[in-house]
Amino acid sequence: MRFWIVSTLAFLLSTGAAAAPLVEWTSEESAARFSRSAHKADFFPLSNHFVSQDNRIYCGPASSAIVLNALRLGKREDLPKDRRPIAAEDMAWLPEGFDPFLGKYTPNNVLTAGTKSVAEVLGKPIEIEGELKKDFGLQLHQLAQVLRAHGLTVTMRVVEDGAAAAPLIDELARNLAARDDYVLVNYARKALGQTGGGHISPLAAYDRASDSFLIMDVNPNRAPWVWVEAADLIAAMRTFDTIENRGYLLISDP
Repeated sequence: MRFWIVSTLAFLLSTGAAAAPLVEWTSEESAARFSRSAHKADFFPLSNHFVSQDNRIYCGPASSAIVLNALRLGKREDLPKDRRPIAAEDMAWLPEGFDPFLGKYTPNNVLTAGTKSVAEVLGKPIEIEGELKKDFGLQLHQLAQVLRAHGLTVTMRVVEDGAAAAPLIDELARNLAARDDYVLVNYARKALGQTGGGHISPLAAYDRASDSFLIMDVNPNRAPWVWVEAADLIAAMRTFDTIENRGYLLISDP
């Protein structure tokens, strides 16, 4: 999660309009959109491997774990094991030689050598444009670095200030209609009328009739899964974060 705050006033000045109301996943309108959607291939594996973040900063690691498991769980035997949930003293009660841990990606094991460390994600200063600064969470290029460190193919799209929305919407929709590739979006919550700063979550579906995307929000403590109008999502990604604008990642496993 990014703590750089985009004010509502700045958003209104930059777009000329407030974002349309969000449609919650549990509503009747949501059910109608999902039912008629022809771009929801990603929803089923993502929902099967969905995990929510368990602290305010880990939206990036949680989103990464979901996508990695959707691509690899059940297909590879060499997945990492997260040993943090069981304390060492409690392990002593298990049968000798028995390993209770299953190979899978979790928010606790996706940060590896070659990525930001846990300490840096939590605020240990790093060098940014020649200065040591706190840099909470993951910027878009840092999120791409996490996924590439695990051998995934990642295409990064920074949504520049002058970028036209239509080609980006088409690219996102094509990804959501195809199997075995996924999208993570990095956007400013306030641009969508939500509270909070920057955020990362998977996209799960696109409904052409309403021209809206389903965001599978990984922080249910703050916001539910929602349908957001496509133009509003692009505007929420067309916001500045530390060194460049936000955007999205297209992810597959070679």
